[in-house]
Amino acid sequence: MSEISDHDYTPAIGRSFGNFVVVRELGRGTMGAVFIGYQQSLKRQVAIKLLPKALARSELARRQFRDEAETVAVLSHPHIITIFERGEDDDYFYQAMQLVEGDDLASLLGKLARHPVPHRRVLPLQHSVRLISEILDGLEFAHEEGVIHQDLKPANILIDHRTGRALIADFGIAKTQQIEYYARGLVVGTPQYLSPEQAAAGDTDRRSDIYSAGVMLLEMLVGHLPVRDESGRDTVLRKIREPDSFFPEPFQNCAPTIDRIMAGILAKATAADPAQRYISARAFGQAVQRWFQSRQPRRAAP
Repeated sequence: MSEISDHDYTPAIGRSFGNFVVVRELGRGTMGAVFIGYQQSLKRQVAIKLLPKALARSELARRQFRDEAETVAVLSHPHIITIFERGEDDDYFYQAMQLVEGDDLASLLGKLARHPVPHRRVLPLQHSVRLISEILDGLEFAHEEGVIHQDLKPANILIDHRTGRALIADFGIAKTQQIEYYARGLVVGTPQYLSPEQAAAGDTDRRSDIYSAGVMLLEMLVGHLPVRDESGRDTVLRKIREPDSFFPEPFQNCAPTIDRIMAGILAKATAADPAQRYISARAFGQAVQRWFQSRQPRRAAP
């Protein structure tokens, strides 16, 4: 739905959707535009995602938008965006959800990459560890509820400016045990972060999300993704034909903070074979925490 970027949303400003009023636009994505809104009954700001029906011509697109709201509605967790209500009128499908005042992780990493001081171009290690731990905590909850995200990437991780908390957003192509997603057999996800089995349009499970989280952790530790500069199509083909060649350099060569143990953690999380990955997001998070704690200076006994 490339027309989203060109669609005129001006008529939606000031319009009411149920108990919510659209105030101003925040940004656009593949599944609609997001606005700051106002919930009249509780007198609070919210985020409102709008998908014009004129652009959602296929039943697949409409189902995908509805699925996200139905999927996230069962996920009440501190590190997952809360959806308050979904509905539609003659012109739009809409979702009213929790408003997070802050940046997404992709924007944050992009800003750091432009810092004039080289050693400031990477997130502090303790921040990277905290963020990935929160993301994995949210993932573990979703997975236990039978939900696989399938499009984990920094742009779908929101960072609350006030608390610094990470929240997972955009479950638009999530796969659940209750909903057989219509796109089965199609490649879904973002090429650099999707797992080899997603690239091959194969079956996915929680280990597909673990692969994507491993790629994100690598990016946080390095400051950028240490991969080839190639098209999305070439990346997908590489992950299908030569998945072990996606990372051209040994992880230990990519950043000073990546020692032998962390390189092993990253290698396990991003293994081409799902059977070689962590069995759960919790196990991945525990490995990261053990590594981080082992790096802390030991206090002398009194």
